[in-house]
Amino acid sequence: MATGIERDAKLSRAKSVASLRIRERTEELEQRELAAYATKGATAKRAKPEEPSPTRTSFAVDRDRIVHSKAFRRTKHKTQVFLAPVGDHYRTRMTHILEVSQIGRSMARALRLNEDLVEAMALGHDIGHTPFGHVGEELLGKFLPEGFRHNEQSVRIAEKLEDNGKGLRLTHETLDGILKHSAPTEGGLEDAAWGEPETPEGWVVRYADKIAYLHHDIDDAMRAGIVEEADLPMTTRMALGRDRAERLDTMIYDVIVTSYGKPAVTMSDEVLDASNELRQFMFKNVYLAGPAKTEDLKAQGLLWELLQYFEKYPERMPSEHQKNAESDGVKRAVADYIAGMTDRYALDTYASLFIPSAWGAL
Repeated sequence: MATGIERDAKLSRAKSVASLRIRERTEELEQRELAAYATKGATAKRAKPEEPSPTRTSFAVDRDRIVHSKAFRRTKHKTQVFLAPVGDHYRTRMTHILEVSQIGRSMARALRLNEDLVEAMALGHDIGHTPFGHVGEELLGKFLPEGFRHNEQSVRIAEKLEDNGKGLRLTHETLDGILKHSAPTEGGLEDAAWGEPETPEGWVVRYADKIAYLHHDIDDAMRAGIVEEADLPMTTRMALGRDRAERLDTMIYDVIVTSYGKPAVTMSDEVLDASNELRQFMFKNVYLAGPAKTEDLKAQGLLWELLQYFEKYPERMPSEHQKNAESDGVKRAVADYIAGMTDRYALDTYASLFIPSAWGAL
């Protein structure tokens, strides 16, 4: 327990930091340097008002809370496309998140938008993803009567599940960008199943997500021998570039040039059409078919057995999920528990429940 002297010293340090007006100076800098239509930290809204940080804007606080969350750390062992990849250079959900953040910040800086907000949205956009990627998402969608989408789960984690039920207490703007980053599977880059993002930073993250996964998934598919550069549609290679670096630069630069000085963030029609064609190619040849999907049925069977088991025995889930079962219903709590698992944890849990252990010598 802190002594009176320790409390006084802590209070004195806090007052000293506050006197420097670090956050206020950053907010003033945003007001001067960012575009008039950029989202400013000083205007951020939270569901429950709280004492502002003496050194960080509201969006910087959001970013830091996400980075230090358990849900974010778990993404390092969650599938991007290839289930539980053995190679060191295949992407995981975390490396995807980091690439989205980098692309988003590069675009935000060039467009004079709020980098802290873009980074917070990007780092939080996939924390609700399931083990085994979209295979797990699809299965949980069948398990829950109301369906399941990873972006909605990301918001649920941020609002309720993290920090022992207190949530991360993020701003409205960050939550909006997390929810609306995603497009329906059959749609294009600009389709907005949950409505359009309320901020230009939300649109930046939406494009950054699609740019990132298109290019790194092609890279991983080539590494796995599923496709080759020559297999990509010639029209997309002509419009976007003949290798990954060229395509990445083309799409990022196009968003910047097309959107510069305007409140609406978008792509040119030519690059958008080529990007959507490339996206359709990936769904047909990689995401929904081919060797990358050969293990999907096994993963689905494994997750389905775990869902059925914990629905039957909810008392065998961790205590926080048992508590949620009482308030939100067993199915919802089981879905939260399974969705939060890493690939490795799901495999280990399945093995401990359904695979006999070998007995050692007596």
